[in-house]
Amino acid sequence: MSARVLVVQHEDKAPPGLLLPWLERSGLTCEVLPAHEGYAVPAALNGHAALVVLGGSMSATDDRDHRWLLPTRALITAAVVGGVPFLGVCLGHQLATVALGGEVAPHPGGRTRGLLPWSPTPAGRVDPLMQVLDDGDELLHWNGDVITRLPESAQVLAHAPDGTVQAVRFGPRAWGVQFHPEVDADLVVGWAEGREPEAELEALHTLRARQDELHPAWERLLRRFGDLATAPDALPA
Repeated sequence: MSARVLVVQHEDKAPPGLLLPWLERSGLTCEVLPAHEGYAVPAALNGHAALVVLGGSMSATDDRDHRWLLPTRALITAAVVGGVPFLGVCLGHQLATVALGGEVAPHPGGRTRGLLPWSPTPAGRVDPLMQVLDDGDELLHWNGDVITRLPESAQVLAHAPDGTVQAVRFGPRAWGVQFHPEVDADLVVGWAEGREPEAELEALHTLRARQDELHPAWERLLRRFGDLATAPDALPA
C-alpha cells in the first residue's frame, strides 16, 4: 500500500491540478480534503506521510468568513513540529507563516500576476527540495499577499525580483512556496477576476503558450517533494 498525503483544498477554483499525478508518480496516494465544503480538518495527521496545503483567494487570517483556516493552521503546526513533510503553496505558504509566528500582509506594490524567475539564496541552492530548480526557472506567481515577517525558525530559500519572499524552509521537513507549481492554463483561467485584465490576460496567454516548456521544472519540484515524503529518513529529523 502506498504512502498517503493529505491535500487541503480551500475553494473549487483552486484544485490540486497537476499535483495529483505528479505526486502519485512518486509513490504517494493523494487524499484531497475540500475544507471549504464543510469537511472537518483533522487535528493530527494520523496515517498520512505528508501534508500539502493549497492556495486560495482568501487571506491567511480571514477566519471569520472561512472558519476552516484556524484548524488548518493548527494542523500545519502539528505537522511541522512533528516532523511530517509539509508543503504550502501560495495561501498554504502564508498559512504556515502565520501558524508558526510570522506575519502576512497585502503586497505594497499590488497584486502579482505572471511568471517570475527562480532566484535562490545560497541556502536555496543546496536545499533538499529546492535544489531541483535551476536559477532562472520561471514560476507562476498569482497572489495579493506576501510574507512581511518570517517565523523565527524559518529560512528564506529564494526572493522574487521585487525582494519579496519566494520560498521558505519552515523546518527540517517543511517548505512553503509563494508560486504555483501545480497549475496549467485551463486551471488558472478560473482565477481571472477582471481587476487587472491586461495583466491577467497576458499571464494566461504566456502560460498557455509556454506551459509545455515550463512544466518539467515544476514537475521536478513536486516529484522531489513526493520522494522526500516517501523516504523521510533522507531528511534530518
